[in-house]
Amino acid sequence: MPALLRRLGAVQLDTISVLARSHELVPYARLGAVGREAVEGAYWSGGAFEYWSHAACVLPVEDWPWFAFRRRAFRARGRRWHDVPQAACDEILRRLRHEGPLTTRELGGAKSGGDWWEWSHAKVAVEWLLDIGEVVCTERRGWRRVYDLPGRALPAALLAEEPDDADCLARLVADAGRALGVATRADLAEHHRLTQAQVAAALEAAGLVPVRVAAWGQPAWADPAALERPARGRHRTTLLSPFDSLVWDRARTERLFDFTHRLEAYTPKAERVHGYFAMPLLTGGRLAGRADPAREGRTLVARRLSVEPRAIDAMAGALREAATWVGCDAVALEHVEPQAARAALLTALA
Repeated sequence: MPALLRRLGAVQLDTISVLARSHELVPYARLGAVGREAVEGAYWSGGAFEYWSHAACVLPVEDWPWFAFRRRAFRARGRRWHDVPQAACDEILRRLRHEGPLTTRELGGAKSGGDWWEWSHAKVAVEWLLDIGEVVCTERRGWRRVYDLPGRALPAALLAEEPDDADCLARLVADAGRALGVATRADLAEHHRLTQAQVAAALEAAGLVPVRVAAWGQPAWADPAALERPARGRHRTTLLSPFDSLVWDRARTERLFDFTHRLEAYTPKAERVHGYFAMPLLTGGRLAGRADPAREGRTLVARRLSVEPRAIDAMAGALREAATWVGCDAVALEHVEPQAARAALLTALA
């Protein structure tokens, strides 16, 4: 897991849990049916922290110094979308010093009693302290962030580093280049949610080399090491989380795979085309279908499924493996596109 996290650079977190939470699905897609408890434990074994990258992400702990530019930017802005109550900040730091790591619930709860977005003073304060680096999250318990003081949770050598903005951006653009292999400026920006201006200013220092990719029609850059490595022929067949870094950038996904994918979890049910949490099927290095899974007891149900004819066996294998991983012993199909694929899928599943 530590090596996987370093290779990817960032693993996105999200509240949605269908088969499993997205940060569990990411290593599953690459390593196979690794035990879910083992995956969760590996993230929070001292080698990672949570911070704002592509979104809220698990990041390698050694990358802590390189997000100093973002912590400084938050501090310079002086607020989140809420005004920050300083008295609550002081109280949270006092309690962390005296009581050790605490969750939001232990700090007084996240809600103010109103609508879901009306955070309590404690929640606003602790998230602000996380933004500016005065607290850190290196663990989650039952999906709740556990907040701690950086001096207690992070290696002293990392805390002693305070690179300037230019060095931070060069490192993060280089990191994006390694993770992506070949990328446009927009691709590089999207990886850690930088601006394209920040990427442009950091490209030379990042050590990426300009390349031309046929049919892209725009400048691209590559990690030099990626150009030196021979292409490998090994491919995994699996269902991907929509938040997996292979597909989280929808424009890049369409450009690389000729595959249009959108997360429809927040689309009204009647307007969904592929389903609540449609997971793309990766097989043979291509995206060849998608399935919107759910669990009913010990049955994995594909609510909506679409698949290319050549990938029917691959889809059946991916569904069976996913079912076994989450403790299901049967797979059921509801809506299948094209309809002619249903019989072949049922045969392959049997």
